[in-house]
Amino acid sequence: MIKRQLYLWAGLLALALGTAGIALPLLPTVPFMILAAFCFARSNPALESRLLNHPKFGAHLVAWREKGAISRHGKWSATIAFGISIAIGFAILTFPWSLAPMGAAALCLIWIWFKPEA
Repeated sequence: MIKRQLYLWAGLLALALGTAGIALPLLPTVPFMILAAFCFARSNPALESRLLNHPKFGAHLVAWREKGAISRHGKWSATIAFGISIAIGFAILTFPWSLAPMGAAALCLIWIWFKPEA
């Protein structure tokens, strides 16, 4: 019972962060929605169903769940967001710390671009 409540609260938090990511450019939306669907699958099937049938996010969530796939648009959006993060890192941080965002982005982008496309 407590485990189910923790999943529910984690899902609600992920849903809130994903919703905030719609308006905040560097906060990702779909990864938080994937996490919310995962948590809701273990706590509240009705909320999971609402997410999976959502007109905007549903197809992305189902593609990820079934094939581990990321859409081409999602890949390009991630690439642009990481590019902005790298530019901010170079503008704000001093060497060698300015290399950290570039290294993290490179690793993440390699992983993203090798995932199948939806």
